[in-house]
Amino acid sequence: MKELYLWQNELWQRWNGLRQRLPHAILLKGAQGIGKLDFAMNLAQSLLCEQPRADGWACQDCASCHWFDQETHPDFRLIQPDALSTLDEEKEDGKKPARQISVDQIRALSNFANLSAHQGGYRVVLIHPAEAMNANAANALLKTLEEPSGRMLIILVSHKPQQLLPTILSRCLVLAAPMPSPEASAAWLQQQGIANPAAMLAQAGFAPLQALRLVEEASGADEYNRFLQEIRQPAKFDVYALAEQLQRTEPVRVIHWLQQWCYDLNSAKLTGKVRYHPEMTDSICKLSIKIAVLDLLRFQKELLVAKREAFHPLNPKLLFESLFLSYRQMMLASA
Repeated sequence: MKELYLWQNELWQRWNGLRQRLPHAILLKGAQGIGKLDFAMNLAQSLLCEQPRADGWACQDCASCHWFDQETHPDFRLIQPDALSTLDEEKEDGKKPARQISVDQIRALSNFANLSAHQGGYRVVLIHPAEAMNANAANALLKTLEEPSGRMLIILVSHKPQQLLPTILSRCLVLAAPMPSPEASAAWLQQQGIANPAAMLAQAGFAPLQALRLVEEASGADEYNRFLQEIRQPAKFDVYALAEQLQRTEPVRVIHWLQQWCYDLNSAKLTGKVRYHPEMTDSICKLSIKIAVLDLLRFQKELLVAKREAFHPLNPKLLFESLFLSYRQMMLASA
């Protein structure tokens, strides 16, 4: 089990204060890449531990802790999309693992809820990320929340709580996971051996775990650098060549790059500052001068729509061509 990150100490103290009057459901919300799942796993283990320490931390020595570490605890269920549960890119039948939490996964909780706790204590269900539930799954969970079982805690971990049903939100006690300061994140990344944490943090939206993941996925660095090289020169932007090169890159990632770039263009135009590409401040400020704010807002709205549909079956190359053409048209129209 991973230890708490330094920026989670205050959140852990708040959780400890709830132990004597636990609700039936907790919503742990916050930005992606700040360690919410690790926190929730520690929370679950501490609640199931036979002899928790005075600070609420699991003892790591009892039978319950050993079962938890071996992922065999009879009173714990982790529900997440197949795409997060398997390391294989495809199942045996050739289909890609699902990115949604299905209604069958949630309905299985009914049997779990009716069982007696193996150790006579709590049963814990962890759903991650909660917004991955499809509509039927969300409605099935709502029924479980409306008729809670005694001594069962449901933990919903969410990067995007606004996508959850209001009726689910109203039945959860909210724990807001804090975003660590850039200084704390950079210090942590340095401890992980990252030589230039500031640049990676900016690219990752200042989420430290996301920044570490980007470093570990360095295979995409060439694609990102090519993206920046093209996007900063609208008049020379080879839309089709870049779309060809990026067609094997996850659409969500490329759209995220575009969103960060447009955020900096907007910020540079309005405040003269950039957030995600500090090393390119001068270039971005020069580009932003002639951009029409309404055109930029329209393109950002187009990106939001594209991101919502990015997980659907589509041709990434055609999607990238469409978005890149819209971007180039916007920039050249303002020149």
